Amino acid sequence: MDIQYPSDSWKDYELLDSGDGQKLERFGRYCLIRPEPKALWAPTLSPAEWSSTAHTRFKPGAGFGKAGNEDSGTWEILKKMDEQWYIGYRGQAPGLDFSLRLGLTSFKHVGVFPEQAPNWEFIYSRVKEIRQNLPAGAVPEVLNLFAYTGAASLAAKAAGADVTHLDSVRQVVTWAKANMERSNLRDIRWVVEDALKFARREARRGNRYNGIILDPPAYGHGPDGEKWKLDQCLFDMLKCVGDILEPENAFMVLNLYSNGYSPLLGETTVREALKGGAGKMESGELALRDRFGKALPLSIYVRVKR
Repeated sequence: MDIQYPSDSWKDYELLDSGDGQKLERFGRYCLIRPEPKALWAPTLSPAEWSSTAHTRFKPGAGFGKAGNEDSGTWEILKKMDEQWYIGYRGQAPGLDFSLRLGLTSFKHVGVFPEQAPNWEFIYSRVKEIRQNLPAGAVPEVLNLFAYTGAASLAAKAAGADVTHLDSVRQVVTWAKANMERSNLRDIRWVVEDALKFARREARRGNRYNGIILDPPAYGHGPDGEKWKLDQCLFDMLKCVGDILEPENAFMVLNLYSNGYSPLLGETTVREALKGGAGKMESGELALRDRFGKALPLSIYVRVKR
């Protein structure tokens, strides 16, 4: 198992400190305090230092911690700041460069999950490899399911893929499109639909992709009320992925945030779903490290290469 962190070369994000169930982060020119249940230790900086550094603090609402409403709350503005702002991501590989619009949402999220940066690096480099292996003029096809505001879609597009970006929330897809335009990229295909329904239809049609990216939530709903529960739906989704993933020159990235999921559990689930087509597999944790060396694990990943 490997543990991966964003590169120190990413200057627009930094985990400044963590502890007491919170994290102090810098996104570009603004610093935020957000809840983080996994930060079980004591902060290194004092409460006064946290307050004087932060521009805003997320205050959990009455439903915080309850299924389906676990991240709801409001933001307390501590210093003057913009409601929306941009940060850049410049990767370690030449050409991996895009912009992301951030904003304060009622669900504590801001439009990016910074620990995902190692996945963006993998997606970019793998698409580049596949392009070299395909016949002249052929372009890798990449499907990003549960795609949120599109950082992984932008990484694939920057590497030269034809990208289909799918999310069940229209406002989030609009947000992702704005990120594409700000990044001087174009021609991503936008789909607002239930991810499992779409994957099943693609399998029936015989459509295949060179890359599939999945970052599913624990709970969710499709645009027509379809219910998603990770424990009940993940295996079926992965079996569909096996049906629509090319047998060669292909990759899959699975990311899971749910507590209780380990890299070993992720690997076993992927291997059983894909059966003999799992190919070369790697897994591990994605984490952030604050200025004082405290490592904060946030998700697990499984990556497949064919």
